[in-house]
Order: sequence, then C-alpha cells, then structure tokens
Amino acid sequence: MPARARSALVLYHYLYPDDVVSAICFTELCTGLAQRGWEVTGSSCNRGSQDEPKTFPHQSEHEGVIFRRLWRPPLRQSSGFGRMANAVWMISAWSVLALNPRVRPDVLIFGTDPVLSPLVAFSWRLFRPKVKIAHWCFDLYPEAAISAGLIPAQSRAAKTLKALLRKAYRRCDLIIDIGLCMRGLLAFYGSPARVGTITPWALAEPEAPVEADPAERRELFGEATLCLLYSGSFGRAHSWRGIPELSFALKPAGGQIVFSVRGNATQQLIEAVREAGAPVLFAPPVGADRLEARLSAADVHIVSLHEEWTGTVVPSKFFGALAIGRPVLFIGSRDSSIAKWIEEFQVGWVLDEETRSAVVTELLALCADPDRKASLFRHCHEVYHRHFGRTQALNTWDQLLRPAL
Repeated sequence: MPARARSALVLYHYLYPDDVVSAICFTELCTGLAQRGWEVTGSSCNRGSQDEPKTFPHQSEHEGVIFRRLWRPPLRQSSGFGRMANAVWMISAWSVLALNPRVRPDVLIFGTDPVLSPLVAFSWRLFRPKVKIAHWCFDLYPEAAISAGLIPAQSRAAKTLKALLRKAYRRCDLIIDIGLCMRGLLAFYGSPARVGTITPWALAEPEAPVEADPAERRELFGEATLCLLYSGSFGRAHSWRGIPELSFALKPAGGQIVFSVRGNATQQLIEAVREAGAPVLFAPPVGADRLEARLSAADVHIVSLHEEWTGTVVPSKFFGALAIGRPVLFIGSRDSSIAKWIEEFQVGWVLDEETRSAVVTELLALCADPDRKASLFRHCHEVYHRHFGRTQALNTWDQLLRPAL
C-alpha cells in the first residue's frame, strides 16, 4: 500500500486569487508544496486586500490546492481599529480550526498577516500536539509597531505582546526568517524551534535580464542616460535620506531619479522632495500587465529602509530588481541583510553620507560603459537565480518540513 501523502494547512490573511504581493508568495508556497507531493489546504479570509467589500467563494481549487475561506467582517485594513479587529477575528477563527476533527494536517504553516498570527500556536499545540507547527516570518511584531512609533518600546503593551509571543514561538517546531538581521531579533525570544532563512522570491522570474522598454523608459525618464527607479510601496518603514543630494549630484551628468509609488508615506516623500527643490520625478504606479516594462526601464533600482526598522522587515523590492537583472542602490543600515547581500554578491551599492561621493562616481562610470552595464545586469540576474529563486526556496521548504515529520 502506498504511503499517505503528507498534508499541510497554510494560514494567511489573503491567498489565491488575491494579487497582493505577500498573498501571491504564500499561494505559490501552497502550490509549490503540492507539486512536491504534499496535500495542501490554504485558509484565508473571504475578502480582497485592496477591495474589502469584494468577496471570494467559500472554497475553490487552484493548481492542486484546496483554498477554504473564512468569513470576515468588511472592516478596513487601512484603519488602526480595523487592522487589529481583523487580526483578532482571523486568529480566533484559525484557533477554533484546531477543534475541527475534519481538519487533520501533519504540518501547520502560518505567516505574519494578520499581525500577531503566531498566537494561533497556542490552541494548535494544546489541542493538536502531534501537528508540527512552522512559522514564516515576513514582518516582526511588535518590533515593527515600535519602529513606526505606534507603541512605545517600554510600554506595558509592548512588554505584554513580547511575553505572549515568546510563549507562542516556544510552541513552534520550525521558524523561518527572511534575513539574518531578522533572525537576530527573533533570537530575543529564545525559541527552541529549528530555524532557517528562506527569502521571498520575485513575482516574475525571466530567463534572462529584461531589455529596457524604450517607450516606457522615455515616458519615465525622458532623455536621461542614467535612470534610477523606486517602484512599489512607500510607507513608514521606507527612507528618502540622501535622495535629494543624490539627485542634485547626478542631474548634470544626465542622471534622473523617478519614484513610482503608493503608500502611507508617499505624501511626506513628495513634500520633502519639493521642499528640497530636488530634481526628482514622480510617476503613477502601473498594473501587473505593465510592471515588467516599468521595472526594466531603469538602470538601477532604489530600495530603502529606515535604520530603526532593520530586522523587522526585509524589502522584497530587492529580489524583484535582481530577478529582472538590475543592481540595487540601498538606503539603510549596513547591518541589514540587504546591505550584506549587496556586499557579498556585488549587486549594487549602499548609500550614506560617507559613500555618496563614491557611489555617484561609480554610477556615472557605469552609465558611460554599456558593456560594463550589460555585464552587471547579467551578474545580478545570475545571483538571483543562484541564491534567491522560487525553485530553490520551495525545495528548501520541502527539505525542512519532511525531516520534522
């Protein structure tokens, strides 16, 4: 008689068919495990991340995975109250699943949306002691809330949450971070769980560096000869430190910086650029059908993170840039995993006051040498596929989960 396939239950706030980046990544974790012989069920809410009144069916199947959706009130995720109420609702609903005899996974996997999702480990460890529990940490709370200034570091709320999470992490069998800087913060909790690092992969993984789209490049950058792009979300975690000064230094030699962003700190960014009088341009974000053309139009991609956020998040823009074959200019701490990867793999630059002059010199030299630029594009693309690609990440998940069983 053939052995029964191992089964996994994946919990995440938004899954297929939602198109928010983290939902796509967790959906591909589900389908990737299914392709490797697992029986996988994904559990999410029934609402869209960008359109909360929109609802999805209670159940559907996609690429060998059963997706079951829990009803959730249409509370706005963008409001503080709505965000916390949604978190309480989903964590409670997932905790109750541990009492359902028809739900029988060998492994439970959960992420960090909604916030404080690790708390589901309490009920699953209590009522399903044989189920292995794995956590993929994309964002670290309450550390991210502390960095955003939403909770004082020494407040009773912060201490209470950390105490709860320490107990929740101790109930996990496997904790996966997305960068060693995050693992350093997780070490505070002293969990006995096995640990590993698996980074989120890019949504698109072209087989070769993507050629710049001439029309898109002209629309974004005009006649600029060196094109730097920040594309994606721009929120509390992201920094514009040094951008005005860099734009002034590059402009006379044909350099142009463009931001194509949305997020809760976008208006502050626009006001800071205007106040500085910096020659920085803004462009509206584009849909998925134009994303590859937008990203390929640039020579260099900008990624940023406030230093106090180091380890709480690792911006996924870094992986998307390498996947299409573009180097990264990073604004953030040198203790960040991104800064260390840039140094280790030679795929870009870290910008601060000490390095600004050297970075400008290197960027202008790159612009003046088409062969060197093409070589760097190929190198970035190769580094992505060698170290950060989807296939490698999913194989690592499979290899880490099977011994646990």
